[in-house]
Amino acid sequence: MKMLVLGGGLQGSSCSYDLLQQDDVELVTLADVRADAGAGFLKSDPRLERVALDFSDEAATRRLMAEHDVALSAAPYFFNGTLAKLAIEAGCDYSDLGGNTEILFGQLEMSDAAQEAGCTLIPDVGLAPGMVNVLAAEGIRRLDEIEVVKMYVGGLPQHPVPPLNYQVVYSLRGMLDYYTTPSWVIRDGKPFQVEALSEIEHVEFGELGTLEAFHTAGGSSILPWRFEGRVDQLEYKTLRFPGHAEQMRLIRDLGLLSADPVDVKGARIVPRDLVVAVLRPLLTRAEPDQVVLRVTATGTKDGSRVTHRWDLLDREDEEAGISAMERTTGFTLAVVGLLMGRSVIHATGVMPADEGIPADVYLAEMANRGIDIRYSTE
Repeated sequence: MKMLVLGGGLQGSSCSYDLLQQDDVELVTLADVRADAGAGFLKSDPRLERVALDFSDEAATRRLMAEHDVALSAAPYFFNGTLAKLAIEAGCDYSDLGGNTEILFGQLEMSDAAQEAGCTLIPDVGLAPGMVNVLAAEGIRRLDEIEVVKMYVGGLPQHPVPPLNYQVVYSLRGMLDYYTTPSWVIRDGKPFQVEALSEIEHVEFGELGTLEAFHTAGGSSILPWRFEGRVDQLEYKTLRFPGHAEQMRLIRDLGLLSADPVDVKGARIVPRDLVVAVLRPLLTRAEPDQVVLRVTATGTKDGSRVTHRWDLLDREDEEAGISAMERTTGFTLAVVGLLMGRSVIHATGVMPADEGIPADVYLAEMANRGIDIRYSTE
């Protein structure tokens, strides 16, 4: 297989790293606006080729896609709608990290074109959205009647430092977007919007103790519409150490996360830009991280009430220098690309992760990578 990875940041690098561990991968092309992009853990390999590519150059991007079997986007989310279109034109299978539901709906409208081209496209694939959606859908499939589906995910420092007890494990700007954008849930069987950072609850997570969970945008992907009328209640919440949500609510409610410029001594300053500039050096630390996840689906099966539950606690691979967030997110993108390239996923068209990814195969692939998603029922 010839695999194209778009975006040479940490997630694109971890995706490329995983692809290079596979014997049936002939070539991994890592394309980025910088030809030398790639994290330090991505060592030189005769099968790895780095190229400079401006993703806004549609002709060049399409040509490069046409030379590969699968294109995997770890590029900024706003490129993904165009990249999906170009993949179809190039006759290339495609997946991306997603994170923007509006863009995903646009990609789903390309399904007929993808089928005509014989392409498989599965966007919105990472940790959340991605892994959690596959697990939630599997829980729903195992029930006759579904009452409540809950998804919890957190990227956390192993050694939290006050006052926020957080470190950047993905994107600080992305995190602030999730803290200011309403979240879609299902309430009484219908899609419903709730405020970000709201409805804080405390959840026990074994050795990590008590964590707090609160609504953020993006993680549920299109589940609120896919399962409208079938699920009474569905929600996605982010996990942090206790106290974080109230601190961020205060910062937000004071207007410090606003994107509207204000006058400061004659200069026009965007408050959010100032917050990012102040917080980034404080929250960017070379400390090991961890990812915690829990997905539950509660309902009835054959007349009995049951809860299906999946739990994960994954920690940074300090020997390889790959964070838990990179393992759970970038490796997921790689696995989906491999399943398409190997024709394990062979249906053509555009489909969301919860529809297109077989849960049993996905879980086995993640377990092979030491990412142990534990299942239980009660």
